[in-house]
Amino acid sequence: MQLTFDADVEEFRAEFLAFLAEHLPDEAEAGERPRSSADVPEWARRWQRMQFDNGWLLPGNPPEFGGRNASILQQYVHLEELSRRRIYHSFNPQGLGIIAASLLSFGTPEQKERWAAPILRAEITAALGMSEPGAGSDLASLRTRAVRDGDSFVVNGQKVWTSGANEADVLLTFVRTDPDAPKHKGISVLLIPTDTPGVTRRPFASVCAEDDFDFNEVFFTDVRVPAENLVGGLNQGWGVANGALGHERTLLWLGFADRLQDLVEDFRPVTVLDRDRYATLAMDNQALRLLGSAALARADRGEQDVAALSVLKILGSEAVQTASEHALDGAGFDGLVHPALTAPYTPWNNDHFASSWFERYARSFAGTIAGGTSEIQRTIVAERVLGLPRS
Repeated sequence: MQLTFDADVEEFRAEFLAFLAEHLPDEAEAGERPRSSADVPEWARRWQRMQFDNGWLLPGNPPEFGGRNASILQQYVHLEELSRRRIYHSFNPQGLGIIAASLLSFGTPEQKERWAAPILRAEITAALGMSEPGAGSDLASLRTRAVRDGDSFVVNGQKVWTSGANEADVLLTFVRTDPDAPKHKGISVLLIPTDTPGVTRRPFASVCAEDDFDFNEVFFTDVRVPAENLVGGLNQGWGVANGALGHERTLLWLGFADRLQDLVEDFRPVTVLDRDRYATLAMDNQALRLLGSAALARADRGEQDVAALSVLKILGSEAVQTASEHALDGAGFDGLVHPALTAPYTPWNNDHFASSWFERYARSFAGTIAGGTSEIQRTIVAERVLGLPRS
């Protein structure tokens, strides 16, 4: 199968390539590196604003929010050209892909102007407050409470695994506003500035590195949040959550395909076993791209097949994890050397994608957890694709 495009899509691609040739920061300018997924260096802020102002940040958005009303195929070639050059889309990926997108879908006009536009322009950064110590993948079990008090909500509770919270300016926070309602129906969403009194952020290191402080515990102690910061309506948080995790779902598989292509280029097989595993990697890469292209064609025709996209999520995330493990194993003791560089340095990329083989393998687990675990995705496939009974 060969994915081809009409002339308008190729013209769109050519225009974007011309923009990159003229405006992509040079290597010397892009030396400062981010400390977390909500820490955007000043050069990257300027670069993101440049893309926003020219309609190339999120081409599918309307012009006032960094796009040009691009079709799904045009959005695909935009991401394809970024990945070919190993240009990271945004150093605040949750802010761009989930939080701002959720505000554009569910926010009021005032919220879009006050919060979404500044996030997209990298004037502020954002993190997602979903997971809790007893509510990871099971969002409906969250216990962080928000009680209405006049023109404010008073928030008490705790979040964990909150990526980038230590550097973010605002948290899109899921809270329980009706403890008597069924679990799915008593949830709301609040925008909480991180400098609000009562908000405490405690970053902690990950297995990837002692200095990797992206994960956070976040504590809310009598935090007063203006009622105007309620997103999507009172007790409507479940719909916002589904929308938040569903943004760019049609193209989610492409991120895994990019990681597989990186591994095809970076993994150097030596032994017979290495070469066999490398062949599996190459086939997985091709299979994911073929299945993803078919899903892309369906989306372009206006056909919605959200459940089938779970197949792509499972295949992509687990293929990346398997191939990363094989590359680590093939590198032997050298694969455990950290820090290390296992790919050509590209200043516009996320450094994690070129770090030691151990770190690349360790970070592959995020793909099988974030956005719905593999177990959840398999349940969706079983029930909605294969039509199997619930019990």
